[in-house]
Amino acid sequence: MTWRALFLLALILLQGGCSGAVEKPASGGTVEKGAVENRVAGERGGAAEGRIAGRESDAAGRRITVFVGAASKPPTEEAISVFQKRFGIRVEAVYGGSGTLLAQIKLARRGDIYFPGSSDYMERAKREGVVRPGTERVVAYLVPAINVPRGNPQGIRELRDLARPGLRVGLANPETVCLGGYAVEIVERNLHPEEEVAFKKNVVTLGESCEKTANLLTFRAVDAVNLLTFRAVDAVIGWSVFENWNPERIETVKLKPREVVRIGYLPLAVTRYSSRPDLAEKFIEFLLSPEGKAIYRRHGYFMTPEEAFRYVGEEKPVGGEYRPPVDWVDWLREGG
Repeated sequence: MTWRALFLLALILLQGGCSGAVEKPASGGTVEKGAVENRVAGERGGAAEGRIAGRESDAAGRRITVFVGAASKPPTEEAISVFQKRFGIRVEAVYGGSGTLLAQIKLARRGDIYFPGSSDYMERAKREGVVRPGTERVVAYLVPAINVPRGNPQGIRELRDLARPGLRVGLANPETVCLGGYAVEIVERNLHPEEEVAFKKNVVTLGESCEKTANLLTFRAVDAVNLLTFRAVDAVIGWSVFENWNPERIETVKLKPREVVRIGYLPLAVTRYSSRPDLAEKFIEFLLSPEGKAIYRRHGYFMTPEEAFRYVGEEKPVGGEYRPPVDWVDWLREGG
């Protein structure tokens, strides 16, 4: 299918299923007493306003902004909530595709932590001087997989099945989302040229983040001509953890060990633009603490490369950087 299918996704319908004012004392009584009360009220009011201004200034100083690749959104949201309550430090999280977030940080020259969904974009951030040397840490590990609607209605068992005629496949955008790069790399390394051509014909839409790519499996689209609804996609190449995000509606089909090219991981680092690197480091330390790691483990993320290897069935390279070949980039920009 070509991008004409996008017109059938008309608005992606039928989706089933990131202070009070200070009250000053009133004056009253005789003129003299009232004058005294007014003066006292003014002094109290001024002191109260001063305390409020001080608290607001302190609150503004105890705030960090984290640019987070959506590959870690569910556990990161929980971790932020716990961290804020524990330490009284406000964390503003900006979620999206890792490439888009990196561009936003560079353009705005702001942000305290860059937390992409894979090593690919962290390598670019380090190369471009966006993050501070020596501050990179790894929170968890990810394994690529095929994700399908719960029940696997199309009976997809392996990567080559995604080249079957008539199948509708979704990908993360390889130009801005780390997951999209993994998908292209997997297809390039495993499918024969004729299978790759058939696979590309089946790609009907691109997700602009990991979250949006996973959500494609929960959408129903509308055929505006025949007024019929159908699944937006039959499968996506995503992360194994997508099933944990929405277990009632998403199912994971493991790639064969030979089909997995490499293991991904979730890195984060303090940016060169951070105004509070001390608070940024405190947040990173929390994520790496036993309590922080337990949150990611509970959401189905792998906490060591060895855990990921056991899931895959054999050892694989970890991390690295990959860029889609020119023919893929051209194909994407031409609309498939």
